[in-house]
Amino acid sequence: MKFLGFIKKMVTVFAVFLVLANCSFFRIESDEGEVEAPERTLTLMTWNMQNLFDGKDNGFEYVEFLESSGWSVEKYMGRINSMSAAIESIDPQPDLIVFQEIESLVILNDLALSLSGGYRWSHFANNPGAALGLGVLSRIPLSDCRAHSITVEGETTPRPVLEIRLDTDESSFVIFACHWKSKLGDDLVTENNRKASARVILRRIRELWKDEPELGIIVSGDLNENHDEFHRNDANMIYALMPDDILCARSADQQKDYLIISEKNPPSPVYFPDDAIAFYSPWTDELENGSYLYKNNWETIDHFLLSSQFFNDKGWEYGGAMAANYDPFINKNGAPFSYNARTGAGLSDHLPLIITLKAVK
Repeated sequence: MKFLGFIKKMVTVFAVFLVLANCSFFRIESDEGEVEAPERTLTLMTWNMQNLFDGKDNGFEYVEFLESSGWSVEKYMGRINSMSAAIESIDPQPDLIVFQEIESLVILNDLALSLSGGYRWSHFANNPGAALGLGVLSRIPLSDCRAHSITVEGETTPRPVLEIRLDTDESSFVIFACHWKSKLGDDLVTENNRKASARVILRRIRELWKDEPELGIIVSGDLNENHDEFHRNDANMIYALMPDDILCARSADQQKDYLIISEKNPPSPVYFPDDAIAFYSPWTDELENGSYLYKNNWETIDHFLLSSQFFNDKGWEYGGAMAANYDPFINKNGAPFSYNARTGAGLSDHLPLIITLKAVK
């Protein structure tokens, strides 16, 4: 199997090829009675893999994943096989997967070889010297791939933002694959880091929409921020994700470094100016609990945020979302089945988040 479109150390290569997406069926009426017609769908998934290191030392691993600590190729391949089996238990199997906390391009290669279904395209990036990066594995051609390195106040964010373009017969759309800064550290400092990532995404969206106003945008990945972070923290500051309500609009200035979460379908600003960019989040009304458990409290930090183009009855239309809160992704207590490096049991401390897009006839 040959993989095109890899990025290594921020180098971009492009590939175009054709694959078939998942198909389901719906019934239509004709003069000859009721018949079945195919309905094209795309299934997208994001999953934080919880420190998935390969089996070789490169000098940047966490201590427990060093060969001197007992980490090995055998243990690594055990994780690959477990992760692949879990992904293949999802029905329908995802057409495109956004991964966070993976060490190298080797991991995308090994996952693709372990999975069935023809994942021929991949894209990986990290910062030089970083222990972990993020990547995309796809059965859909990636026609344009680029990585945006971000610097705020002289400090580079831990990971770049990946920009992935997909051109299909139905329409083109862009996915921003992210793993924003964690909350470890000073609240204001880490929030400014996440806002810097949001600022780059907003700038790119405005650039793209200048020439292609109908281009759909999806922001995906572990944003390390709840969809309602503003209200969870008593509206004490401006966050990288801001709900569209009157209190937020009064607190925020011009939209430069935050994404607006709308509960409307299609998403559009109500309390912010008309030219503000708003996204729909399934966490607002479709999904329960969360994808990550922190101090026995569910958090909604893994995201798919969709622009209004996925709600206009053209091209690809948003079809629904789910968190994989079932076996093998959860333990007996209903929490994410975290990986234990000592025993080799478990998968990840995050649940996969999955959405479906449907082709409009």
